[in-house]
Order: sequence, then C-alpha cells, then structure tokens
Amino acid sequence: MPLLVCSFVIMTHLMFILILTLLCLQVQRCAAANTSKLLELTQENLAQKMLSGKMFFVYFGNQVNPTLELFLEQLELSAEALEDYGISVAKINCTKEDIAKYCGAEKLIKKAYLFRGSEVLRNFDTDTVFDVNAIVSHVLFTVLFNEVRYVHTPAELLNIERTAKGKMDVVFSHIQVLGLPEHRALMETAFVYGAKFQFVLTTGGPVLKHMGVDDPASLQAGLWFLHCKDVRRVAEPCPHTAMRRPLTTLNIYAFLQLMEAPLLTEASVDPAEVEVVYSHLHVPLLFLFTQAQTRALDRVTAEMLAWRLRGEVGVVLIHRDSPDVKTPLKYNAAFKLTEEAAMRYVTFNSIEEVVTVFKEEVTPMGEEEEEEEEEDDDEDQWTTLDVLDDEVAESVYRDRDLILDLEPLLELTADIFTSTLAQHDHLVVLFYIKWEAVSIAFLHSFVEVAEALEGFSDVAMASVDCGEWTDICGSQEITSFPTVMAYHHGGEAQLYRGMLGSESLHRFILLSRLGSPLCLSSSEEVQSFMGGGLEQSHTALAPLRAVGLFGSSQDPGVALFEEAARGLRGEILLGMLVDTPAQNWGRELSLDLPALLVSRGPEVQREVHSIQASSLEEVIGLIRNAALDPFPELTVENLPQYLELEKPLLLLFVAEDGPESSAALLEIRGLLHAGHLERYLPCWINLRRTPAGSAVLESYLGGSPQLPALVLSQLQHSAGEVFNFPPRRPLQSRKILQWLQSVESQEEEPAGVVPDEMWGPSVSFYDFLSVMDQELPGYAVQRSTKTKMDAATSEGRQEGKANRKEQKREKREKDRGERQGSGTPANPPSPHTHSEL
Repeated sequence: MPLLVCSFVIMTHLMFILILTLLCLQVQRCAAANTSKLLELTQENLAQKMLSGKMFFVYFGNQVNPTLELFLEQLELSAEALEDYGISVAKINCTKEDIAKYCGAEKLIKKAYLFRGSEVLRNFDTDTVFDVNAIVSHVLFTVLFNEVRYVHTPAELLNIERTAKGKMDVVFSHIQVLGLPEHRALMETAFVYGAKFQFVLTTGGPVLKHMGVDDPASLQAGLWFLHCKDVRRVAEPCPHTAMRRPLTTLNIYAFLQLMEAPLLTEASVDPAEVEVVYSHLHVPLLFLFTQAQTRALDRVTAEMLAWRLRGEVGVVLIHRDSPDVKTPLKYNAAFKLTEEAAMRYVTFNSIEEVVTVFKEEVTPMGEEEEEEEEEDDDEDQWTTLDVLDDEVAESVYRDRDLILDLEPLLELTADIFTSTLAQHDHLVVLFYIKWEAVSIAFLHSFVEVAEALEGFSDVAMASVDCGEWTDICGSQEITSFPTVMAYHHGGEAQLYRGMLGSESLHRFILLSRLGSPLCLSSSEEVQSFMGGGLEQSHTALAPLRAVGLFGSSQDPGVALFEEAARGLRGEILLGMLVDTPAQNWGRELSLDLPALLVSRGPEVQREVHSIQASSLEEVIGLIRNAALDPFPELTVENLPQYLELEKPLLLLFVAEDGPESSAALLEIRGLLHAGHLERYLPCWINLRRTPAGSAVLESYLGGSPQLPALVLSQLQHSAGEVFNFPPRRPLQSRKILQWLQSVESQEEEPAGVVPDEMWGPSVSFYDFLSVMDQELPGYAVQRSTKTKMDAATSEGRQEGKANRKEQKREKREKDRGERQGSGTPANPPSPHTHSEL
C-alpha cells in the first residue's frame, strides 16, 4: 500500500511538470505571436492606413499553396527589417475582407503592393520578392528612386559624374541580379548615406567595361567610389577606388568610412602608439618614416602609396625627428595586417615592393592565377602597342574602351547642316574621321572645350563625321583631318590654325566672338583699347593689341586691312582708326600713315610698323610678324611660328625667375635694343614652366649644364652644330657679343651636334611613304625604317612568359617564407630614406 501511494504521488508530480511545461510552451508561442511585426489588416484598417500618408507594404492573399506559405514566412521576417526604415508590413485575408480593387477572383493571388498613403508606388510579383532580402532591397529601391540612380550606358554614368563634380562623391555599384543580399546591403547603405553621396546602380556589362572590368559576366557584384567632390574642372575625370571585399552592409560602411578618412595621417610617435581615425575599421596599416630634410618628398611618396592602396590600407607618415620615436634607423617602414597581429618592421627599397607586399598579404591565394593571367594579357596588349605607328595612335589604342560622351556636341548631318548654321551666331564645327588617330585624340579636347563653353548662349559646338557625310566635307573643301571651322552669323567661315589642344582652341573661340577690326573713332578710344580698357574681359586671353592707322577711308589699304582682320579673327585683337582722328594721332607721334601700332601691355613701350603692302597675304604676314615678341619665352605652343622665321636661335635656358636669371635676361634684352642681334632670334625657355625644354637642352649638349645656360643653334653654315656660352664667363652683354663674334668667325668649338635625321614609319608594313613613292617617284624619299620588335624578339617574348611565371611563383613563396619567419629581414640592408623610393 505505501508503495502504491508513493507511485501515485510520483506519477502525479510528473503529470504536473508535463502540464506546466506545455503551458509554458503555449505561453511562449503566444508571446512570440504577439511580438510579430506583421500586421493583419481589415478593410477599415486599410482605409486608416491610406489616410495616414505613411509607407506600407501589403500582400492581399486568398488561398495558400506551399510556395505562398514560404513567401508569407519571408514576409513576416521582412516586417521587422523594414520597421527600422519606417515602413510597416501587412497582409489582408481576402476570404474575409472583400476589397474589390486588390482581391481578385483568382484563387492564388501573387501580387504585393507598396503604398505611400493611398498612392500605389509599385506592385511586385511574389516571385520577384521571394525572400526577406528581395523584399527589403526592392522596397528600399523603390523608396530611394531619386537617391539611387539606375544607369544602362557609360554615357548616363558620365552625365551623373558631370553633375556631381565639385558637389558630392558618387558611389557606383554593379549588381548582376536584383534582390540578392548584395542588393539589400547597397540599399540599406543608400538609405543612410543617400543625402551625402550620389548612389548609382547598374546591372549591365557596358558600364563595367567603362570602369575597366575585362569580363563583366564573371563579376556578380562590385562597388566603386568616384571621388568627384574635389574635381573642379568639368573635363577632368573623377578618380575612382574599387572596393575589393564582398558587398555586405558592414563592409560597405567600413569602405565609405575609409573614403571619408584623410588620405594620409601624420604622427610623431612610434607606430605601436599611433591612434588613427580608422582603427575601428580593422584594416591593415602601413607606417612610413620620414626625416626633416626629405619630408616634402616623403609626403609626396606617401600620398602616392595611399592612393594606390586606398580602400585597403591606411597609410601613416611617422616623423622620425620626434624624441618619442624610438624605431631603429635601419628600418624605413612598418606594417600591421590586423589589430591582433604583431607590428612588423621592414626596409623597403621601392614603391612597387610596398604595393606587392600588401597585394600578396591581402589578396587570397585563389586569386594569384587570375592575377598572372591579367599580367599576361597586359603584356600582350603592350606587344600590340609596340607596333603602332606613333604615340598618338598608341594613346588612342590604349583608351579604345573608354566611351567619350558627345552630348555637348551637335552631330550634324547633310539634312540639318545649313539650317544649323543659320540658327547660331557662332558655330564651331569639327570635321573628323572616326578611324583616324589624331581626330579621335583631338575629339577629347574638343568635347572639353564644348563643356567649358556651355554657359555662352551665342556659341555652339558641333561635329561632322567625314567618313559618313562626305558631301558636307566636300562642299566645305575639307582636305585634312581633323579640321576646325568657325562660322560666324550663318555664313562667314574661318579656319582654325592653332594647336590641337583645349587651351588654344578655347582662347580662339572666345576671341573670335568679337568683331574684327574694332572701329575706333577717337584718340581716347585708341588709348583705352591699347591699354586694355576696351574689351577688358579679354585682356588675359590676348594681351597683345594692334591698331591700323589710315589717313583716309578711301585708302586701298583700308579694305585689305579689314579683310586681313577678319582672317586673323580669334588670333589677334585688332582695331582701326581712319580719317581726321588718325591724322591727328599720326602728327602727335610723328608717324607716316598708314601705320600699325602694336601694344604688348600697358607698361610696355608701343611699337610702330609701316604698312606698305599691296596684297592680302602681305598684310596678314605683316600683322603676324609684328605680333611676334622680339624676345619671346618659347613654349610648346608658340615654337612653330618662331621657327618659321628661319633665324639662328640665341636661346637662354633658365631654371626659375631668380635674380641670376633676371640679370641674364636684361643683358640680352639690352643687346637687342641696341640693334646687335638683328640676324638672330633671341629667346628663352623657363624649364619649370616648360619641362620639355630640359630634353632640348640635353639633346643640344649631351647633358644638363649649370643654369642659366646660353646656347646658339641653327646657324646656316654649322650643319647642326650647337655652341654653348662658356659656363665660367659672366653673362654680360659685352661678353655675349664677343662670344657671338667668335662663333661667326668659327673660332669657337661646338658643344654638340643636332643630327639632321628624317622621321620614318616605325614598322615596315606601315611604310606609307614608300607607297607614295611608288605613285610619284622621289616624292617621299626617306631613310630605312626600323622596327620595334622583330620576329626573334616576338618568339623570345613568348618563350619567356613561362619562365617569368615560374620565377614569380618561386619569389612569392620565398618572400612569404621570409616574412613569416621573424617579421624582419635577417640581414637588413643599409637604411634608405623615402626620397630614394
């Protein structure tokens, strides 16, 4: 009996525990159900939601199959995620609530709707919003329609870049399939940073080609940061940094934080004690040491490295001269891959070595083969570049995948050419051929000028493809490419003869907007014009001004001068004064009319030239020669027009505008004013402003002499000999004159010889001149050509690929073994400063 009672008590106790457990489970289920964020609405609740004006996502359901049951589970999960963005999620049972507009007659309803108040922003098929990631990403993409721009083509991306320049940076992303976790991560980031950055999304390959991705199909998702905020020039491209980590919300957040962080941080303590703003982002850190005497150059080197490693590595410049820096002098760098890893002190010998170390440490092993294939592809590309005809063709070939935005240009056809001329006061037209290298290279500059002139309503820029519209180019007598013509007021055409660059073309267009010649009516207007008062806004574009003075408007030279001024429109600012005011001006200055008065600035003595010309060509030549500076600073742009004078060059090379250079310039200018240099062309080159002058000086003398250096070249009897003023003599006018006389009497030994070589095509099968010789013997006689790469070189290059690949593998393994040993070189080389990197 006691045993039975005990058994009963035990059974009762167990039953009580079981019931209590079941009750607890039931309570937990109820609590879980009560905490669900998914709303179940009635028709009345829906009406209230619509009146609230808030955003909500609703599924109207009827019967449920297994697929819809899975969708409802994901819908419930999305309710909690979307609540963080102020968007509620609900479902309505159409079997209970008959809402005719949304509850259809079909048994299985597969539509969900996104509302803002009573407005339906978009409806989604349940197959599109198939899980919580797809629901959240598509809903946020719809909400952020204005913050996240979708692009199909590179031109659309370039338009967004142009708008963002100087205002904000751009975050560009590629998602191969919408609705994936990467899409959700991007949308969640855009929701937070949409006011700070312009987000752009694409799913297609053409834009990826534009960003430099060789195989768009292999990239599932990618993100780039376009640094447009600090770009001021419209034609300057936005530099971009690629994110090399998977697209997760946390990785994107860390990447954007890195993009906002300073490019380079400087500190005066040991690397282990440095605290940087991005320490919490867990990125590798590179520390470079600098000394006071090389700090400026070290900072440039560090910034260069920071750009190359941006988004992956933080760069810190350590001031070694601080007493808090205890690092031994034998190391010039240190790095730390993770927060937990030990600091490694090393000695780098080049920038490439630094980049290689971090690429190998950060790049997963599986990507090495892909990198080697890319290197081989790059080498094949340079093999192709080696046989191109010239540098212009090489640059066009290298940029062949970049799509130029031609939106700023009017693309003219035979149907609209004449009518377009009549619609614009000043129409500047580029005639080009798409397959001609110089045309394509200059087209970039032409577009840049068009963008810079967008604010001028009276100027329009247009282009004509002469390969397609041969009739237009034939009627305009276009015989060379590229050719630029300016059409003023619908008919008057003017050929552009300047440099094929944006700066020269921009100056020409602005000056050509002015009438030429400007008719002056009084001495006061002449004084104002010569001093820069009239047309003052164009003084910086054309400081030189010239006025034609004619005693009578009936003078035949007046018509010639007017026609010459129209031909020189855009090159020189010209004015004209006739009749009594010109006679009075001539008497005051004791001038014989007609005359040309030239002003090179308000503080420069004016020059007078007699106009004794009987033809238009003579007048144009007279004005152009008068406009030339008697003692010019040579630049790449103005060199051709001075070489046309065919005078020996008395050329002074200076390094900067210092007292020694200024004194030398004054001495030569004194000789010029005294009339001792009439048979020479005295000129000078500032090597700081014109770096190409350094190559000229080295080719003249075979090295870099002490500056300032005076050189005489292009003497008629010298056969290319170059004479150098003795460096130890003072650059004084008397000494210079004696030296010139010694050269003329052939008493001086030449310092160098410029060979009279003819330029031929770089490869035999590009020998176009030989083809011309066949048509007209002797027309294009040339020397034998040289090739950049012969068959043996090509075969050797192919054989060397496998060897180099194997050597790279061996070196990589060896370097890894050394770095994984002690973290520092066993026998570190002698210390290097960063100025040697």
